[in-house]
This record gives sequence, C-alpha cells and structure tokens, in this order.
Amino acid sequence: MEKNMQDTVMFKKVEKEEVKVTKQILKEVYNALKEKGYNPISQIVGYLLSGDPAYITSYKGARSLIRKIERDELLEELVKSYLEKEEE
Repeated sequence: MEKNMQDTVMFKKVEKEEVKVTKQILKEVYNALKEKGYNPISQIVGYLLSGDPAYITSYKGARSLIRKIERDELLEELVKSYLEKEEE
C-alpha cells in the first residue's frame, strides 16, 4: 500500500505517568554516563539517532533502563520539554 506524501500521520499522545517514568530513566542514564566520564548529551543523541544501545553504558543498568522506553517517546519528551522551556 503506497502512502500519499501529502498526508499527515497522527502520532499517539504519551500519557502523564509514562512521562514521569521517561524523565526518571533519562536522568538515571544521564547520571550514569556522566559518572563514567562520557559526554551524556552526545551519547544519548548517538543512541537516539542510531538505535544502537552501545552508546549507553551498562554501568548502573543504564543500558537496560533506556531500552525500556521507545526512542520516539524519548524524542517526544525531549522536544516537548525544550519547547515548553523556550516559552517561559
């Protein structure tokens, strides 16, 4: 089935409880990367772009944690958070 390139696809909304879990996991992963001496932002971006969990350290279970969340949900939360802070 071929999709019309003019159509817009609706994206499902992430529930509030999922957002809390996502934020907590992202903070834990960030801290684990930082503690191990990595640049957490670069590593998380590498993971988000590639989907390769090797960008995330296994220290403190960070790799397992981040794989519990779909990358699209992580991106949605990051974009939302960024834009909301820009409005302030």
